Amino acid sequence: MTTGWPGVIAFASAVAAAFGGSAQPAPTGTFGWPLRPRPAVVHPFDAPPEPWAAGHRGVDLQGTQGQPVLAAGAGTVSFSGVIAGRGVVAIQHPDGRRTTYEPVDDRDPKGTVEARGEPIGSLAAGGHCGTTPCLHWGLLVGADTYRDPLTLVEDRRVRLLPLG
Repeated sequence: MTTGWPGVIAFASAVAAAFGGSAQPAPTGTFGWPLRPRPAVVHPFDAPPEPWAAGHRGVDLQGTQGQPVLAAGAGTVSFSGVIAGRGVVAIQHPDGRRTTYEPVDDRDPKGTVEARGEPIGSLAAGGHCGTTPCLHWGLLVGADTYRDPLTLVEDRRVRLLPLG
């Protein structure tokens, strides 16, 4: 077993990854909430144990039908369409990350360049929360690795506290 600070840091990174966190730095202010005012989190991120297994690959944010859905960060709309009967928008960000939003009506088309906080559509009825309107907000790193999107707007790093 590795000992000393390098071992502690490696252990903390492994714990964070196991619980859907990441070893990436805390938010820097380049991303914001996709709904205003700051929404309640109805259902948190739940990383699947394996890429093909069940899990909740995003967070559900409480909203109201017709509420503007905002680009969490600057980027380009890489997908705007309907999947399984729900409107979906994906934004590719310059740092390689991609955020996803659903269900969204009145979606901006693919290729639209967005600034942080610009409306990309409006919150549609239906979705992950049954009769309660909510936005399913996701974050992908790489081709298909999901991470907790709350890491974009909150400091969710694992911290080790001294004993005693």
